[in-house]
Amino acid sequence: MPNISHNLTQIKRDIHKTTQSHALQQQAKLIAVSKRQPIAFILEAFEAGHRDFGENYAQELEQKATALADKAICWHFIGPIQSNKARIIAQYSHWVHSVDRLKVAQRLNDYRSAEQPPLNVCIQVNIDQEASKSGATIESLPALIKGIRALPRLVLKGLMVIPPKGRSTETFQQLAILAKEHSLKELSMGMSQDMVDALNAGSTMVRIGTAIFGERPK
Repeated sequence: MPNISHNLTQIKRDIHKTTQSHALQQQAKLIAVSKRQPIAFILEAFEAGHRDFGENYAQELEQKATALADKAICWHFIGPIQSNKARIIAQYSHWVHSVDRLKVAQRLNDYRSAEQPPLNVCIQVNIDQEASKSGATIESLPALIKGIRALPRLVLKGLMVIPPKGRSTETFQQLAILAKEHSLKELSMGMSQDMVDALNAGSTMVRIGTAIFGERPK
């Protein structure tokens, strides 16, 4: 069994240690990636004071958000978005990090209830144009930003990236430049294996799973 409380404390200490030398950088938010992890682990993290959790699958998000509806959890959807799952994601998420095309953004906007606050979103950018990964191209980014900013139930906050192996530093730096060019403040980048590189490049949200919860169940 992982010592979740201890792991959270250690990672938050590492985040603070890495970012304190960057005088102009805000303290990065830690998103505990709980995909395929049991609800008991989420509860343990919640009881340790953590509030931000990330899920990759719409149906799993729905199940967990429903089961933990009485907890003040901020749910971040960080996985690829299928159009037919947009209703679930729009209903149960507080943040969506992986918007990659206008069709998806429009569906999230349409399914977001007027009784809910606008949905915070980031655009996932496929900087290296890897065929195995989702994400908007750099060339398509300006039009996508313009389109999302016109949608009343969404608030565009920033950019997200999953770097290829061996190119995390360069990819993170490129994303930071793109965000600045488009006046976007949030940078969702960095996972267990490359968190320090991401923080040094200006990440404002790191997505950490294994280092908190251990290996995912098969």
